[in-house]
Amino acid sequence: MTPIRVLIADDHEVVRQGLRFVLDQEDGIEVAGESADGAEALRAVRALRPDVLLLDLVMPVLDGLQVLEKLRDDPGGQPAVIVLSSFQDDDRVVEAVRLGALSYLSKTTAIDRMVEAVRAAARGGSVLAPGIAALLVRQVRRGERPQPLDTLTPRERDVLSALARGRSNAEIAKDLRMGRETVKSHVSSILGKLGVADRTQAAIYALQQGVVPLDEAL
Repeated sequence: MTPIRVLIADDHEVVRQGLRFVLDQEDGIEVAGESADGAEALRAVRALRPDVLLLDLVMPVLDGLQVLEKLRDDPGGQPAVIVLSSFQDDDRVVEAVRLGALSYLSKTTAIDRMVEAVRAAARGGSVLAPGIAALLVRQVRRGERPQPLDTLTPRERDVLSALARGRSNAEIAKDLRMGRETVKSHVSSILGKLGVADRTQAAIYALQQGVVPLDEAL
């Protein structure tokens, strides 16, 4: 029987080591590799082609949602993704599932539940933390279509606010303590989600929506 190959992406070494120890004890599961940030996770997915990706939402360089977004557009396809998080923020949950995550589990999830999620993901199935399933059902029942601004991640909103204040990519990188390439990636994602052509239009949209008070803009 071919083992389920798992890639663990989390910026905390203790978490990675704990997950590796647990999964390595399971029959039919093999840890193919580990990644400490989002960009490294993308490279590992493309190089190792794991069956399942355990993906932390909050990581340096690229966060979990950005990784999901890039994997979705990868011509080589994406592994089954289980999102791990210390938070159960509504916007993040819905966005992660929209971008292709099969399961969304808390980092405090019981070990047997985590193993169950890995096995289910390899089959295309889902295991959701208590409360997450109910949240998704409520979203479907309401039939709500999120507004463009609501599709932005918290970090993208920070970058959009900076754009509305006339900041350059270099200034944004310095203020938000991130790399320039990461800022560039955020800006590109913002333009796509808002459906605007350039950063000026994004800034105008932010002002129209009250993201930044007019007296703080430009």
